[in-house]
Amino acid sequence: MASFQKRGKTWQYCVSAKPKPIRKGGFKTKKEAMIAAAEVEAKLSKGVASVDKKTIPFDEYFKSWVDVYKDDIEDITLRSYNTTLQTITDNFPGKYIHEISKREYQKFLNDFGSKHAKQTVRKLNTHIRACVQEAIEEGIIQIDFTRKAKIAGKVESKRPEEKHLNYSESRLLLNELYVRKERSIGYYLLILALTSGIRFAELIGLTKDDFDFESNEITIDKTWDYKTGKGFTYFYKK
Repeated sequence: MASFQKRGKTWQYCVSAKPKPIRKGGFKTKKEAMIAAAEVEAKLSKGVASVDKKTIPFDEYFKSWVDVYKDDIEDITLRSYNTTLQTITDNFPGKYIHEISKREYQKFLNDFGSKHAKQTVRKLNTHIRACVQEAIEEGIIQIDFTRKAKIAGKVESKRPEEKHLNYSESRLLLNELYVRKERSIGYYLLILALTSGIRFAELIGLTKDDFDFESNEITIDKTWDYKTGKGFTYFYKK
């Protein structure tokens, strides 16, 4: 007996089988999932020991996973996933996802960590682990080769306290800005950032039309792509 579940914008089926249930997702409609599940059940009823093994390249599966489940993320975040995709392509060329072992994956993390910060390795592993979890849900693979993976990194990344001002430091900076006589655009931007909590990409994406001086309101509906300079990214379609 098959069961069906909607995951985001797509449907997934789960067919009872031994030793483990067979799952597959990515179907646009429930009907498509039901038809695919019926084919699996038909094979099992005929005594087929296993459904056709999925020979999907690791990088190809990761890309399809990003396309389906990360289609609504911001461009900056999407570039991070694309960086992970390129890393997979470079390190697992032509490798099928079901062929990767825990030992092989750990060696990959160790090699990658010898040249990158631990935080970068952790983000990479987070991306891959989420993808692998979906592959297991779809019945593509049986073993989570990212489970209990050790995160290593020889290059030290900045500690959180080195990236942000704490409350006392923020107050000191704000007080210093208030007593200064000069009034440049940078001066006002710093005060706005400190008093509103607005993110940097949102801050530099502000335009004149975003300010309503009569009601003392600021509209934050976009960011500016400061990394590539491609322009504005709106939170909703204009």
